[in-house]
Amino acid sequence: MNVLRSLAFYTVFYPISVVYVLLALAAMVLAPSRLTPVATGWSRFHRTCAHHILRIRRREVGERPAGPVLYALRHESFFEAIDLPALLDRPAVFAKEELFAIPGWGRAAALYGVIPVARDEGARTLRAMVRTGRAMAAAGRPLAIFPEGTRVPHGQVAALQSGFAGLYKLLGLPVVAVAVDSGPLYRRFIKRAGVVTVRFGAPIAPGLPRAEIEARVVAEINALNPPLPAPPGA
Repeated sequence: MNVLRSLAFYTVFYPISVVYVLLALAAMVLAPSRLTPVATGWSRFHRTCAHHILRIRRREVGERPAGPVLYALRHESFFEAIDLPALLDRPAVFAKEELFAIPGWGRAAALYGVIPVARDEGARTLRAMVRTGRAMAAAGRPLAIFPEGTRVPHGQVAALQSGFAGLYKLLGLPVVAVAVDSGPLYRRFIKRAGVVTVRFGAPIAPGLPRAEIEARVVAEINALNPPLPAPPGA
């Protein structure tokens, strides 16, 4: 059944996603204020397809604080990336700069509030990211980042990208670490039915030393990610 459900999901979700892309491009030109509802609608459409076709249900644990914060999310599959606009309220998302080279998508993402991350450009780029992030937070928007920098298989623990600690220090915002266990169900081509849990940790105050904030975020985002057992004889 997982094979049939996956094929049905691809048949429905991706062709209709093309319609959402066209709507986003039209909004970008004709009515930029409608871009956010289009992105949120696409994200909710994905939830509907995941729930009714793939039989993947979502479960949220923990509370989201009021006011601007920096959400640091575990990244196991595209599930949580697509779900972000529906999960949070108009999140401004830090995303790798290479994505902005995609024709059409890059400009639409910038108008929506996606903030480019250029990993090799040093302090100048970090300052630009902080300026944009502060402006988004001042407008009441939550910030979101995948601090591992890439998808990490369930059962593995990855170090945080070096820029995360700098953002945390310069933004001066509380951090809410978000654990997600989507990998076993969603990462592969053939999806599996089940429950994806999204766990919001308690807010972590700004101003902590780098080693402490990184250790706490790593622990929190891996709260639903038990490490793989050691091989025999290890």
